[in-house]
Amino acid sequence: MTEEREQRRVRSDGQATRRRLLDAAAREFADHGIAGTRVDRIAQQARANKSQLYSHFPSKEALFDAVLAEHVDALLDAVRLTPHDLPGYAVRLYDAYLADPALVRLATWNRLERRPVGALFPGSDDSAKIAALVERQEDGTLNSDIDAQDVHSMVIAMAMTWSAASITTTGTASEGQQIHRRRRASLHEAVRRAFVGRPDA
Repeated sequence: MTEEREQRRVRSDGQATRRRLLDAAAREFADHGIAGTRVDRIAQQARANKSQLYSHFPSKEALFDAVLAEHVDALLDAVRLTPHDLPGYAVRLYDAYLADPALVRLATWNRLERRPVGALFPGSDDSAKIAALVERQEDGTLNSDIDAQDVHSMVIAMAMTWSAASITTTGTASEGQQIHRRRRASLHEAVRRAFVGRPDA
């Protein structure tokens, strides 16, 4: 039993170290991008050393991939596409970007340093989401004059209007609730007018 307990302790310590590395790396990558990030700073912030870091992640790029995937997965789990309520979906995305500004910063660095053109996440499969939007277009819930794939892209972009990738104003959680209520209402109405129902309805 002593050996088994020791194995459990080692696994637990390894998981804790990995968690600290991911958290420290998220901050470092969000602030400095891939090229500007230094693994020694990550290791220091995570109370680990570089050999421990590389035992979990074979390269700085692999660590970035793990950090980005974790943030994207958390968003997808927290904010599900609701084709019957696109305005509400956009507002929930707004709140998610507000709660986790690192996600948008990480995605932006991925765009700037790795994928300047084309799909940002080429391995992702949005076919089920697009199909669900097409169904709502066919039953008249959504405007069918706009391609469903474009609807999906534009709703996400509209929700990012005040995100960390904004070229006008980046919102923060510290702003007054009145400001956030106004933006949510504006976003909700803009998405409703653009995509809900038929344009001549």
